[in-house]
Amino acid sequence: MTIELHALAAPVFTARLKSLVHLLKIGEAEGATRGLSEEAVLGARLSPDMFDLKRQVQIATDHAKGAMARLAGLDIPSFPDTEQTFAELYARIDRALAFVDSVPASAVDGREETIVTLKLRQETMELSAIDYLQGFAIPNFYFHLTTAYDILRHLGMPVGKRDFLWRE
Repeated sequence: MTIELHALAAPVFTARLKSLVHLLKIGEAEGATRGLSEEAVLGARLSPDMFDLKRQVQIATDHAKGAMARLAGLDIPSFPDTEQTFAELYARIDRALAFVDSVPASAVDGREETIVTLKLRQETMELSAIDYLQGFAIPNFYFHLTTAYDILRHLGMPVGKRDFLWRE
């Protein structure tokens, strides 16, 4: 049986990146209402040893574009991590969405047993594409997406589960 990897990956990344924009817009508007600077909101973190909000967004987009590229056997687009404003983060999310959308199902489907090699800081992992998607890419994507949501909640922003699951 062929697993439609594209159908398991692209719609998840697309829907959740769009919900991330929705969450950030709430944080941006509410922060401005409360007199918080963009730097204060985007620099917020849950714990001193965790990444801040802007870095959570950057990593979430990295997982989405990285997963689609690896599944299709393409080069991963490079996005420098230079964003300092909401506008720059929205542009980054738009670039990630455009890349996810540019990967056709035909480039991904049928590749579930293709080996994906991940070079991490201290190790190299080799996983089948389906194991990579289900056991690494999607969980990591959701970790950073959820952490971004949690930072906004920690700041007292009026976001809830419906916002996290928001759809156009």
